[in-house]
Amino acid sequence: MQFETKPRVNLFAERLASDSLTLRHTRTEILQVNVGKLCNLTCVHCHVNAGPKRKEIMTRATIDRVVDWLEKTDIPTVDLTGGAPEMIPDFKYFVRRLKSLAPPRHIIDRCNLTILLEPGFEDYAAFLAEKQIEIIASMPCYSAANVNAQRGEGVFDASIKALRLLNSLGYGVDPALPLHLVYNPNGALLPGPQAELEADYKRELREHFEIVFNQLFTITNLPIARFASYLKNNNKLGDYMLLLQESFNPATVAGLMCRNTINVSWQGEVFDCDFNQMLKMPWREGDRLLHLWEIDPSQVEHREIQTGDHCFGCTAGAGSSCGGALV
Repeated sequence: MQFETKPRVNLFAERLASDSLTLRHTRTEILQVNVGKLCNLTCVHCHVNAGPKRKEIMTRATIDRVVDWLEKTDIPTVDLTGGAPEMIPDFKYFVRRLKSLAPPRHIIDRCNLTILLEPGFEDYAAFLAEKQIEIIASMPCYSAANVNAQRGEGVFDASIKALRLLNSLGYGVDPALPLHLVYNPNGALLPGPQAELEADYKRELREHFEIVFNQLFTITNLPIARFASYLKNNNKLGDYMLLLQESFNPATVAGLMCRNTINVSWQGEVFDCDFNQMLKMPWREGDRLLHLWEIDPSQVEHREIQTGDHCFGCTAGAGSSCGGALV
């Protein structure tokens, strides 16, 4: 007996259509490179399922192909993410190659802070400062209990130590060394108002630890990978998806990061965003996956962006992007 299966409905696409909204790529401003899934932490909210035992890392050959492609474009910013980007063996090589381009590109390192204290990585903070790399660091709360619950025991104290180290090198003080922190809710909630949280963070971190930073970015936890498993195991997935859908804000669509970003995997495959990458939604030409070095950057504008129900996470409430709230 054969059963007919209905194609899965894309509720997000339906919502865009009902609001007469379109989601297409604009001029590319950011090349976001996910260099792999290796990480020294196993955070509950991680959409990458990163951890210490993961083997997926970008090779030097792939790094060279990415940089060679980038050199032929005018894309100004490279956003390095993971995992812990610093853990791939060729992290410093990658940064040096990017800095050797003419003109050199602005580089962002999405750092979990604790990696800067691990054996073998003691000089990485100084390296980042020397190369004037912008740091966007995960710091889900200014209280030890909340951070350790989300990221692991002892992570809060290590993060504070790393932030003090970065401050001592000029991060958060020198305009050439921006230091931003990222807040993720500890659970199936939307982030609070970004400006209010930033004020709280700055007050608490300065008063208790003499730490300074530039901006706080609030980022919504997306129901993907490890966080999706957490939601399922706690019977919260349905309620959380409903919260995201009911909180849809059409004003966020214009500022979504997928519109001005090309996302690349550790193997060089191309995606609209890091979330699509984890959900295996790559750019294709027919049935063939496309790699970055096969893309003509001049042909990217106006490309339709692939969506799914997870996209409600970026458009809920004040919105969410790699640079925090959108409205």
